[in-house]
Amino acid sequence: MTLTAPFDNTYARLPAAFYTRLDPKPVKAPQLLVYNEALGDILGLSAASEEARAAVFSGVSVPEGASPLAQLYAGHQFGSFNPQLGDGRALLLGEVVGTDGIRRDIQLKGSGPTPYSRMGDGRAWLGPVLREYVVSEAMHALGIPTTRALAATLTGEDIIRETMLPGAVLTRVAQSHLRVGTFQVFAHRGQRAELKQLTDYAIDRHYPEADGPMGLLREVCKAQADLIAAWMSVGFIHGVMNTDNCTISGETIDYGPCAFIDDYHADTVFSSIDQTGRYAYSNQPRIIVWNMAQLATSLLQQYDDPQSMVAEATEIVHAMPAQVEAAWLKRFGAKLGLADPTPEDAGLVERLLALMQKDGADFTNTFDALARGDARDQFLDRDAFDLWAKDWRARVADENTAQALMQQASPRIIPRNHRIEEMIAAAVAGDYAPFERLMQVLADPFNTDDAELMRAPTKEQRVPATFCGT
Repeated sequence: MTLTAPFDNTYARLPAAFYTRLDPKPVKAPQLLVYNEALGDILGLSAASEEARAAVFSGVSVPEGASPLAQLYAGHQFGSFNPQLGDGRALLLGEVVGTDGIRRDIQLKGSGPTPYSRMGDGRAWLGPVLREYVVSEAMHALGIPTTRALAATLTGEDIIRETMLPGAVLTRVAQSHLRVGTFQVFAHRGQRAELKQLTDYAIDRHYPEADGPMGLLREVCKAQADLIAAWMSVGFIHGVMNTDNCTISGETIDYGPCAFIDDYHADTVFSSIDQTGRYAYSNQPRIIVWNMAQLATSLLQQYDDPQSMVAEATEIVHAMPAQVEAAWLKRFGAKLGLADPTPEDAGLVERLLALMQKDGADFTNTFDALARGDARDQFLDRDAFDLWAKDWRARVADENTAQALMQQASPRIIPRNHRIEEMIAAAVAGDYAPFERLMQVLADPFNTDDAELMRAPTKEQRVPATFCGT
C-alpha cells in the first residue's frame, strides 16, 4: 500500500524504554469490511486495492516506512494504580502528516499479543471493533474531539471469549496515543530523564506554545475541560475514565463500556464493572480533575526540587472545576439558544435537567424537541414544564436566532446503545445492513429525519450495561 507521504514514527525515535518494537501477528484470511475513504483522503493515503488495504489493516503486511511498536504506559484503573499497562493488543504502525498538515498516529487494535498483554491473546472480536468504529465516527460528526476509525478488517479467524466469535482488527487514527498513564509509568519508576523527554515530545507535538511541564499541564487541563463539557452536552458516558484512557491531546479514546443516555438521570452508569458509580454521567467533571491531579503529580517528578513547583501545579488543577463549569455552561447555554450565557443561566439549565430526570424524559429527544418548538410533550408534568418555559422564553432575546443556535447544538440522533447491540448481533450473523444504515444516518446527526433510529428505546429494548471490549 502506498501513500502520498511516507510513514514516519517520531515516537520510535524516543529511547527504547518507551515501547517494544514488534510486528503484527499475521492473520489467516484478512477481509476488508469497511474503509473510511474520507478519512483516508485527509491522511493522504493513495489509492490501493481492497486486497492491499486488507493486508495492511489486518497486520499481514507492514507499509514502507512504518515502525510497528507497542507503547508502554501505566494507569489508575478505577482509582487503583497499576504500575505497568501498555498496548496489550495494539500496535502503533507509525505516523502520517495529512493533507491538512496535522500529524496523526495510525494504530492497529487486535493485532496480536505484545509483552504488555497480561496473559491475553491480543486479539479483538467483531463486536467491539464495530462499536468503536460507529461511536468514534459518530462523535466526530458531533464535533467532539475523538480518535477516529480508518478501517475494520475481518481476520478469518475465530477467537474465544464466552464463545467462539469472529475476529477483527480496527485501524484507529489519533493525533497521538500519549496518555496520562504514559507520564505515570516513568514518574513511578523515577526515570526523570525519560519523563523530561516525554514532556518535551508532548509539548512539541501538541502544544508548542506551552512553557515547560506546568505549561503543558495548563494546556491539557483546558483541553480536557472542553472535552468533558462536550461529552456532557450530548449525554455521553465514557465508562472507563482511567488515567490510561485520558489523552494528552484532549481526544476521546477507547470506546469500551461507553454509551449515551436515553432517559435522563444524572447518576446513570453503563459500565458493567463500575459498581460504585465512579464514572457515572454526573461524576465525569470530578473525575477529570482527579485525573489531571495525577498528571500534575507525575510532571512534578522531573524537577530537581519537585516541592518548589507544588503550589503552581495545585493552582492549575484547582482552577479546573471552574474551567469545566464554564465550558459546560457554554455548551448547555447553546442548547437553550443562549449565545452568551451568564452564571445565572446555569440554574435555568439545571431546572430543566431536574424536570427531565423527574419525568424520565429522553435526553436527546427533549433537547431536539426544544430546538424545534415542541418539547412540552416530552414531559409528564406539563404544568411544571410550562413554568420553566415561561422563564426560558423571558431569557431568550430573539426566538429565531435562538432556534438556529439550538439546532446546531442539539443533535437529532446519537448512537443509541440498543441499536449498536442490534447492529453487532446482525453483523455476527453476516448482515451488515444495520451497520451501514447507522453509519449513514450518524454522519449527519443534526439534520436526520430517520424517525425509527431517533426513537428512544422501549423498556424491553433498553441495554442497561456495556462491557469492556476485548
